[in-house]
Formats: sequence, C-alpha cells, structure tokens
Amino acid sequence: MIMLIYLQNARHSRVEAGRTDSPALLESIREGAVLRVRPKVMTVAVIIAGLLLILWGDGAGSEIMKRIAAPMIGGMITAPLLSIPVLPAAWLMRRKGG
Repeated sequence: MIMLIYLQNARHSRVEAGRTDSPALLESIREGAVLRVRPKVMTVAVIIAGLLLILWGDGAGSEIMKRIAAPMIGGMITAPLLSIPVLPAAWLMRRKGG
C-alpha cells in the first residue's frame, strides 16, 4: 500500500509540473519505486533475522514455533521479490489503461 502512495505522489508532482506524457509516467514510477526499495529490504532483513533465531532456538515451545517460522521466512523472501517489480508494473498498466 505504501508503494502505491509513493507512486501516486511522484506522479502527482509530475502532473503539477504540467508533465502528463508517457516519459513522465515512467519517471514517476522509477522515482516512487526506488524510494521504497531500501525500507522494504531493511524490513525484510530484520524480520528474517528474527525468524531465523526462532528456527535455531531449542527452548520451550520451539517445535511449534519452528513450524510457524519456516513458511513465514519463505513468504518474507518471495513477497519483496514480487512486490518491488510487479506492483509498479501493474500500476503502470492501470495508468495507461491497458
């Protein structure tokens, strides 16, 4: 959701400047997406680090927590790989009307 807000803000700044052409749309997508890469990667890295500690733990309740943490790690790896390139592309297709 935050990625969409950044894309919309970048597009809005171009529209206010009077640039509504296709290159301006691509520039706004690049600007908005690039601004979200570092926070997304940092968030995913911290969550994966915490989940890896759960996987390596052997304390009370660790068998149950390992079963919860394993699929979450897979999701945290695949989610940014899909959201960083796919969301801006889908937003571009929606804006162009196709």
